[in-house]
Amino acid sequence: MRVLAAMSGGVDSAVAAARAVEAGHDVVGVHLALSRMPGTLRTGSRGCCTIEDSMDAQRVANLLEIPYYVWDFSERFKEDVVDDFVAEYTAGRTPNPCMRCNERIKFAALLEKALALGFDAVVTGHYAKVLPGPSGELELHRASAEAKDQSYVLGVLTAEQLAHAWFPLGDTPSKELVRQEAERRGLAVARKPDSYDICFIPDGDTKGWLADRVGETPGDIVDRTGAVVGSHDGAHAYTVGQRRGLRLGTPAPDGRPRFVLEVRPKENTVVVGPKEALATAEIAGSRFSWAGLDPVASGLVGADGEDFECEVQIRAHADPVPAVARIDRGGEGAAELVVRPTQPLDGVAPGQTAVVYVGTRVLGQCTIDRTVSAVPVGA
Repeated sequence: MRVLAAMSGGVDSAVAAARAVEAGHDVVGVHLALSRMPGTLRTGSRGCCTIEDSMDAQRVANLLEIPYYVWDFSERFKEDVVDDFVAEYTAGRTPNPCMRCNERIKFAALLEKALALGFDAVVTGHYAKVLPGPSGELELHRASAEAKDQSYVLGVLTAEQLAHAWFPLGDTPSKELVRQEAERRGLAVARKPDSYDICFIPDGDTKGWLADRVGETPGDIVDRTGAVVGSHDGAHAYTVGQRRGLRLGTPAPDGRPRFVLEVRPKENTVVVGPKEALATAEIAGSRFSWAGLDPVASGLVGADGEDFECEVQIRAHADPVPAVARIDRGGEGAAELVVRPTQPLDGVAPGQTAVVYVGTRVLGQCTIDRTVSAVPVGA
C-alpha cells in the first residue's frame, strides 16, 4: 500500500511508521503543524505539536529513509478544535478537544488530503484494532493492552474512515514493549515522555486561558432549590464535579462539601449540591455516530427504539459500565442516543463524549447533551 504515516514526534507514531516501512509499504511521513505560534520546546510532558516534536519526527523519518513533510493545518485546527472548545465551554458544556481533533483533523482533514493525493491509508500510533466483522464489514475494537487502549478517543471514526485507517500497535501488549522496540531500532524518541493536558493550553491553566478569550462575567452560585449560596467571576470556569475554588459564602445545612452539579450559561449561574447528586442515571445526545454498522444493521435490535445491551465509557481512562441503550426518534427534536447505565455514572457533564461498546467492539459514540440525575432534588 501507499500509506501516509502521521508522525507526532512521539514514540508510538515513530514505531508505527517503522513497522509500516518494515512491512514493505510505500511510506511517507507527515507532521501536522497545528499552531501558528508553537512553543519552541516542550515542558516535560506538557503540550505537543511543538517545533521540538516536528524535529523529532524529522529525525525518525531520516532514520527510516522515508520522505517527510510538515503540513500546516493550523487554520483548520483553530476553527474545528480550538474555537469549538471555547464555544462548548461558553455554552456550559465540558468538551473533549482530543476527540474533536481525531474526528475533524486526523481522520477528516488529514485523511481527505491523503486520499486526494493517492494514498491508500493513514497510519497512526493509536492503540486500537480494525477487524473484519461477521459479514466482512470493518469494526473498531479495543487494543490488546487494556491499560493503553485508545479506542475511546477513536470512537468518532466512521465506517469510511475505518476503511483507510491502520493502527500497527493494536496487538502490542504494552507501551514498554513499544519503547524497547524503539530502542532496538535506534529511534531517539524511545524514552520521550508521553504528552498530556490540552495541547493548546500547555501550562494547564484552562480557567485563565478561557478568561483571556471570553472575559469574566460575575454571577450567582445557587443550590438545587435556587437559593444563592455564593458568587463566581465567570460560569465558563466551572465544570461538573468540581469541588475546589467554589468560594461559597453559605455553608451546606449538613456541613458537608458541595460540588458543581450544573452550569447554566444563559442564566450565568452555577448549581452546586451534595456529592450524591452527581450520580447520573441516564445520558443522551443527538450528535451520535457509528464506527461501522449501526445497531439495527449489526443485528443488536430489530428496529430503532428497541433497547440493546452494551457498555458505556465516558472518559478515556474510565472503566466501562454495563448499560442499556436505544435510539429514540420520538418527539419533535432530533433523534437521540439514550444510554441508561445499570449503575449510576459519577460526575457526567454535557459536552463529554459517551462511547458505546459491545464486547471489545466500539459500536459508536455521542456527545452528551443532557443528563438525568439519579438523586431527585427533594432527596
